[in-house]
Amino acid sequence: MTEPSHLAAVRTSYDTVAAAYAERVPEPARMDPLSRAMLAAFAESVRLAGRGPVADVGCGPGKVTAHLAEAGVDAFGVDLSFAMVSLARRAHPHLRFVQGSMTALGLGGGTLGGVLAWYSTHHTPPALLPSVFTEFHRVLAPGGRLLWGCHVGDEHRRPTEGYGGHPVSYEWHLLPEERVAELLEQAGLEVTARLVQEPEPPLTRRYACLLARRPSRRRAA
Repeated sequence: MTEPSHLAAVRTSYDTVAAAYAERVPEPARMDPLSRAMLAAFAESVRLAGRGPVADVGCGPGKVTAHLAEAGVDAFGVDLSFAMVSLARRAHPHLRFVQGSMTALGLGGGTLGGVLAWYSTHHTPPALLPSVFTEFHRVLAPGGRLLWGCHVGDEHRRPTEGYGGHPVSYEWHLLPEERVAELLEQAGLEVTARLVQEPEPPLTRRYACLLARRPSRRRAA
């Protein structure tokens, strides 16, 4: 099967910028208070539900994966970029990191207690997001949690430079948080909490966090 072109672009681009990305992206302890609060709420909800491990999808160098593990979550990382996975393994040898795509996680259905998609879906063309969210639904156990966080808006960008000034070929697709919530619901996930933060230094864009779960029982028609 031919790989979608956007996946090849994302993999190549993040292989190129991996070292610069790891140096410049802050540790979770240095994130803004609301982002830290949402990650803490997600970690606690996963622990209380007790439905299985958590996949940090698009984990990059593994900083947030390690943060979840420190919060008592059985977390592992998945990233499309082999360079990112290599950095994560070196930085956090006690955790598991695998190369893979959010479009096909290679996990059994209903095996995860949580999925974290933290600033990792914005390179996916909007027409393909339903299949990504359907994959999240598939791997989550009934009652499993999802935390999605990303910049939001109505914007399509084609940057030519990424972290460290290195060349990149990926694209950005920003959607309104209402549309993302709608797509999650269509994939069978129930959105239980929403947070939207307006730009405030050091933030330069609106961002949103959506907390969702796979319902324990099928909804009535």
